[in-house]
Amino acid sequence: MTDTAAEATDSAPDAATGAPVIRTRGLTKRYRGGQLAVDGLDLTVPAGSVFGFLGPNGSGKTTTIRMLMGLIDPTSGTAEVLGRPMPEAARTVLPEVGALIEGPALYGFLNGRDNLLRYDRADPTADPRTRRARVGTALERVGLAAASGKKAKAYSLGMKQRLGLAAALLRPRRLLVLDEPTNGLDPQGMREIRLLVRELAAEGTTVFLSSHLLDEIEQVCTHAAVMARGRLVRAGLTALVVAVSLTGFAAIGLFVSTLTGSGIGAMAATVGLLITVQILDSIPQLSGVHPYLFAHYWMSFADVLREPVYWDDLSKNFQLQGLYVAVFGSAAWARFTAKDITA
Repeated sequence: MTDTAAEATDSAPDAATGAPVIRTRGLTKRYRGGQLAVDGLDLTVPAGSVFGFLGPNGSGKTTTIRMLMGLIDPTSGTAEVLGRPMPEAARTVLPEVGALIEGPALYGFLNGRDNLLRYDRADPTADPRTRRARVGTALERVGLAAASGKKAKAYSLGMKQRLGLAAALLRPRRLLVLDEPTNGLDPQGMREIRLLVRELAAEGTTVFLSSHLLDEIEQVCTHAAVMARGRLVRAGLTALVVAVSLTGFAAIGLFVSTLTGSGIGAMAATVGLLITVQILDSIPQLSGVHPYLFAHYWMSFADVLREPVYWDDLSKNFQLQGLYVAVFGSAAWARFTAKDITA
């Protein structure tokens, strides 16, 4: 049976290379007896995306993932993960990949925390000094902190899925591969896992998500696209706020430059004024003067990154910078028009 792939939404590009994190050409798997599981699959997963790998049960999604992870060899065709051929480069690629394929393999006689500790010890690239802290963080992220002391054999199917996902999150990965991650979860558990996937995508992790449910793919990927656009808008607004915050200082510098014929002197005076203002702004006894200092609201750009945005200091900053531009910009213009600047 031919595998069916559906690309979802693209988000931020990979900071390192921008190259696709997964690429297949003519990838085919035929089992003994002639059963065709994957037939000539051409697939490109953009870096920094949430990629929905959609197909009905039995269509070859898991077989494709197993070939990508180097667990089985393809009959023909090629596969690259993180720019390296698989399965040949499995030893160098897999430490950068977190994967949950079908049901997680757990030690039933160990509790959830000890299972993760054992997983982490098996990773030669993992730092043992931060092991317990990372395990605790992973358990928190999948909502299993309270049940981490329970034996894994007593876990429900949904809890086992969560624990398997926690194993994939033990440290930052460039790529996260999730094969039907919401199998066996109740509606609340499904919502929590989807939210976690969105958060990981927002952090810049490329997520390769397989599912037989179109609705699940649409929910995760569409929301991730909205979050990606939101990050771009926030970044643009932050840059705008920083630029506006400097306009008052620029107007002062322009005015100072009209008072002297020395460019170096004007620069030194302006920098000295900036240092003086910042010192004054740090003295608690002068709190009544602080709101009128041009540098007082410079850190208000951080309010753009809040959810929701805090507009109080931002609006005060814009008004204050406008006042400084009006006063010192007008004074500079008056000096320019009354002075022979070519002399």
